[in-house]
Amino acid sequence: MVAVLLALLQENSVVLDVEANCRVIAAAARTAAARGAAVLVTPELFPVGYAPRRVRSGLDPSLLPALEERLAGIARSNGIGLVYSLPRVIGQGDWQISATLLDASGASLLSYGKVHLFGDDERAAFSPAREAPAVVDFNGIPTSLVICYDVEFPESVRAAAVRGAELLLVPTALAHGFDDVPQVLLRARALESQLTIAYANHSGEEDGCRFLGRSVVAGPDGGLLAEAGGEPQLLFAEVDPGAAARERQNVPYLAERRPDLYRLWGS
Repeated sequence: MVAVLLALLQENSVVLDVEANCRVIAAAARTAAARGAAVLVTPELFPVGYAPRRVRSGLDPSLLPALEERLAGIARSNGIGLVYSLPRVIGQGDWQISATLLDASGASLLSYGKVHLFGDDERAAFSPAREAPAVVDFNGIPTSLVICYDVEFPESVRAAAVRGAELLLVPTALAHGFDDVPQVLLRARALESQLTIAYANHSGEEDGCRFLGRSVVAGPDGGLLAEAGGEPQLLFAEVDPGAAARERQNVPYLAERRPDLYRLWGS
């Protein structure tokens, strides 16, 4: 099986400057496509900037469909898959943080709403989603999405894994000072659920929040396939489509779980 090349955008977005942020995504997509990447993963809320209260008060939700079509056009014109994260409005006007996976034609393959909101600003601006992560075939690899804080809960990653995911794409907005998340926790999540995790973070400062950077790709054995520093960059990593299956055969964590027993423990 042929390795799949991932590209992760680590950059500083400009809050509510959609034009500037889309130009950054488009430039990254061109570069990533020229390198042969199958997908470009962008950070959490990157097209609108990560500033939950400002985004909620200052973004006109009627503009979101046109923004989604513009992002689809970036994928289509560059012939590359794209993961982007935007607000979405559901039901009776509740806002959620969402992520979408597009294929190289710009068609939507998968969408996901953030389940675990982090901090007072997110909880003031958004409502938590409830749906489990779904799985689709992307370039021959069963692939799923979660967002930022979700990946810090073993239940989220395991939910994707038991549904068959072997690649988990994670837009994130991790602040400075949480270095153990990409260096320790992400590797543990990848190892315990035996899948590849691609974690794309902001860098620099946005609306007073200083971001860590340190985007990573961790393999199903817990090893790092690629890691970024603190500065803006485009990070690349090759994913072996057979790696997750080999790890799951060697040590069958998923097959040997005892969920009925765990439910008894929890009660």
